[in-house]
Amino acid sequence: MIKVLLADDHSIVRAGLRRIIEDSGDMQVVAEAADGKEALARIRSQRPDVAVIDISMPDMDGLEVIRRIKHEIPQLPILVLTMHAEQQYVVRAIEAGAMGYVTKQSAPEKLVDAIRKVNAGSRYLTAEAAEALAVQVARGQKGGSALDSLSTRELQVLRRLALGHTNREIASAYNISIKTVDTYRFRLLKKLNLRNNAELSRFAIQNNLVEP
Repeated sequence: MIKVLLADDHSIVRAGLRRIIEDSGDMQVVAEAADGKEALARIRSQRPDVAVIDISMPDMDGLEVIRRIKHEIPQLPILVLTMHAEQQYVVRAIEAGAMGYVTKQSAPEKLVDAIRKVNAGSRYLTAEAAEALAVQVARGQKGGSALDSLSTRELQVLRRLALGHTNREIASAYNISIKTVDTYRFRLLKKLNLRNNAELSRFAIQNNLVEP
């Protein structure tokens, strides 16, 4: 049996995913998590064969979970299952160490297939994720955009600022100083040619980094 961890902040979504996974016959959900910090703790204690992680989670987002887990347990296959098909998230997730990327709009059987593939050591991208990755590569060859120039940490800080988090909350989430958060904010304003947090929020919504 393939032991799976599910990390998603919606209990109804987790229940549905658990049913899909365990109906496969060769998989078992050994742990669930509702936020990034809980996901880290469950992975450390349960040692699943595959971790299925959402990107948008409270306390610690999926990108940060991937980064930390790949540092601690580099051999653990991580599969991202998220509503975000935007190339920014696909590229960042793969760069962080995810072995696969599946959007929640995909058919249930694709999730099961993806878990089997990453557990066997292969990569898996749904058509939506592969297209987003191809678009990002093409944009990069043409010089990219201001958004493409952001580092993963800058993208994370941008998203949290857009969600209304304070500098102190952001500092706590990523274990950095408040001064460092302010530095990231300054860089974001400069790189994106924006003036304040309100414009950062509008930019994030326009680029589908957060929901309006």
